Amino acid sequence: QAQLQESGGGLVQPGGSLKLDCQASVRIFGIGTMGWYRQAPGQQREWVATIKAGNIANYTESVKGRFIIAREYNRHAVNLQMNNLKPEDTATYYCNADLLVGGSWSSYWGQGTQVTVSS
Repeated sequence: QAQLQESGGGLVQPGGSLKLDCQASVRIFGIGTMGWYRQAPGQQREWVATIKAGNIANYTESVKGRFIIAREYNRHAVNLQMNNLKPEDTATYYCNADLLVGGSWSSYWGQGTQVTVSS
């Protein structure tokens, strides 16, 4: 069973930075689109950023210019550098990836990592 292991969450003051990391922990034969989503308490899970083959990145409007998504192909990983964090960025962040495992493509989710922006 493929797993996505996330790390890097924590508590940070407004204006600070955090870097989230997500790595696939099983033998995979292909990686498609990778991305990050977030869910604040009482809210629906929302898309934050995705990166496709060819390193084509897309961001939700509220994080443009502040967040950077990048892939590390040698580690089967994706990162999210979050700068100038705001209290409204507080949420549980989830990694998502389309992986080729055992001959078929499926969408996988990480367990989530908490990001809290507060003074």
